[in-house]
Amino acid sequence: MVDFWINYLAGFRLRILNGGPKWRSCHLRSDLLAFPEHVDYLVVGAGIHGLSTAWRLAERLTEAGEDPEGRVIVIDKGGIAAGASGIACGVIRNNYFQPAMRNLMAHSVGVWDSDPLAFSYHPVGYMQISCEAMRDDVSQIFNEQRAIGYESVFIEGANASTSYMRGIFSDWRAQNITSVLHEKRGGYANNTKSMYGLATKAEDLGVRIMTGVEVLGIIAESSSNSIQSVETDKGVITCKHLVIAAGPWVRNFWDMLGLPKQIAVNGRDGQRHEGVDMWRFWQLEEGLLEVDPGILTTNEGEAPPVIHVDTDAPLISDVDGSVITEDMWGIYYKPDAHFGGVQGGAMPYEVKTAVDDVAIDPYGPLSPEFVSGPEFAHMWVSALSHCHGRFEGLMPKYHREPSGGIGCFTPDSFPIFDCFHENVRVIADSNHGYKMIGVGRLVADEIMGDEQDLLKPFRFDRYASGELHPISNSPFPWS
Repeated sequence: MVDFWINYLAGFRLRILNGGPKWRSCHLRSDLLAFPEHVDYLVVGAGIHGLSTAWRLAERLTEAGEDPEGRVIVIDKGGIAAGASGIACGVIRNNYFQPAMRNLMAHSVGVWDSDPLAFSYHPVGYMQISCEAMRDDVSQIFNEQRAIGYESVFIEGANASTSYMRGIFSDWRAQNITSVLHEKRGGYANNTKSMYGLATKAEDLGVRIMTGVEVLGIIAESSSNSIQSVETDKGVITCKHLVIAAGPWVRNFWDMLGLPKQIAVNGRDGQRHEGVDMWRFWQLEEGLLEVDPGILTTNEGEAPPVIHVDTDAPLISDVDGSVITEDMWGIYYKPDAHFGGVQGGAMPYEVKTAVDDVAIDPYGPLSPEFVSGPEFAHMWVSALSHCHGRFEGLMPKYHREPSGGIGCFTPDSFPIFDCFHENVRVIADSNHGYKMIGVGRLVADEIMGDEQDLLKPFRFDRYASGELHPISNSPFPWS
């Protein structure tokens, strides 16, 4: 009984903080609730996509004059933000080389803008600062941002770029920079706070969030291809519609749905590639410099945009003066009081373990295998010092606790948003997830019968048709 009130009052307190008391139970553990036998809309995953989908489904039911109470349920084997959404850096940007990604992100930024307080969102802007190898790509991004009305400024040339950056940071000293794309929208959000804000919006419309429920299997209809029910460790739930929004666990659900482990891809090279693994895992490299977040402010003492730097200048160790790399490298960073310092990351690296053997659990900092190591810390802090004099000599301030995690990527590193088995929507974000708060809303609209043009470029059949997204010269696999 004590656990009941701990859960209940925690949820009530969240509602007080988000604008006043609303007396509805808040994401209680499954053992404190009667387990449902049937639900119209079952969503697996209480992260950014699952909660966004549930929120929009409840909105659509309400708009149609129907009562959503008990008709939309979100289940998660852990809790709200227990997966990738809970450890995300929280960067929100439009900066993508792919037009379809850029259009989709413009929609999502609009959702973030709709309620910054509830989403713990800081619209400080975003900067892509690049070397010559990326200049044409970033110029194209800028021109296409103008075409869709997304506000940004583009600076070209080494001297002009340095002058622009020193107008913001007087100690700017990054080398080989020849362009700056300054997005005036976007920024970052505090990951767990934003997820609880999103959960509150969903629950206030009647969505039920049940944590501590693990999916064991998915059961198809005997007379059709559609899915009839989901087997969990708490019982079987029948459903009319199933949404899989499981982040890096999508590999497991893909297998439960009996979908192919390997596929044929008609590649950008015009060749047909057989036996391509459906999923790949990448180790995400992120960390924290434990300093006063106020160390990273603008010349006017204001919060800066999120900074992303890609350069081919040699990276020199801030510890011993050795050369860390002469290849192109990239980092991103921001001051963040939520994390307690300057937080960011660098390029991920591909996990070489066979995809079926990759241990996703325990996830994130709890993993004994997939956490950022001392090599990342050395590289990232040295890169910060390469960019700003204020970070010189701060290697001892690096937070030594485990950080990072793994992401599950598609064959082309871009998302899949599609329908399978007639009534199952799979949201496979290929680690683009957290910033895409609008995707769940679009998926919900499709479930309600309204096809979404923004989602069409992300169908599964693009691999067979060869309609793949273009790729840039960025050292990151998701840009």
